[in-house]
Amino acid sequence: MKNSKVTAVIAGMGAELRSLKSADGTEYLWQGDTKYWKDRAPNLFPIVGRLTQGKYTYKGKTYEMTIHGFARNSEFEVIETGNDRIVFVLNENAETFKCYPFKFRFTVTYTLTGDTLYTEYGVTNTGDSELIASAGGHPGFNVPFGGEGKFEDWYLEFEPKRDAKEIILSAACFITDDTKPFKLQDGRLPLKHSLFDNDAIVLADMPETVTLKSDISKRAVKVGYPGMKYLGLWHKPKTDAPYICIEPWASLPSYDGVVCDFDTKRDMAKIKPNETYSVGYSIGIS
Repeated sequence: MKNSKVTAVIAGMGAELRSLKSADGTEYLWQGDTKYWKDRAPNLFPIVGRLTQGKYTYKGKTYEMTIHGFARNSEFEVIETGNDRIVFVLNENAETFKCYPFKFRFTVTYTLTGDTLYTEYGVTNTGDSELIASAGGHPGFNVPFGGEGKFEDWYLEFEPKRDAKEIILSAACFITDDTKPFKLQDGRLPLKHSLFDNDAIVLADMPETVTLKSDISKRAVKVGYPGMKYLGLWHKPKTDAPYICIEPWASLPSYDGVVCDFDTKRDMAKIKPNETYSVGYSIGIS
């Protein structure tokens, strides 16, 4: 996808965004490195995060599913393509039924408008009983952009300027019911690698947008996440990884030590037959 301001490249595998460049050729998206993290911007479906023991139950049966679900490792079909819009689709199949007993149509729609790329997830229930699902994004961004400065010269600026709430994770990176105020410095979170020594920062009740920027650069990325209840911030723990993931989530990982029942799993969308659940986020570059 391309216009006068942005070029985006998307792969059929996982319908994953693979590159996001400005008109001068600067790459904003993390390009993957097995030393730190091999992915770039996976799409999360039908769960977000980890399941305790990699399992969940539904209607008395136990299923296994890997972290963030199976969509990121599935080949999507392209059903619409153009310079400003591409639509990918994944339907249930023999492999998905092994870990997810629902009929579905999962679409990932990318729309490019000016300097902003919009990602929309659509989950349609094609079965004859209730479908339970969630979705989220996991884009990684280079820090710094264009080699301008070092990691610590950059910060996240939230708008509007107010504090958020941090969900406390267990040592095994599952959620708990504990929260604490997430204090910002005049709406800003200065970046430092030690922020992620205990893995992800998970926020709730956060401001509507966040911008990755620096006072020594004119380059920035602004992520908006209308309708998303949570935001994950992450890079590989205890490293000097030159990227940060800004992850809009519609739901959360499992509780520590609890193999969840899908019927009662927190924040999951419950979709009636022939209905569609939609949520998404945007990335604006400058």
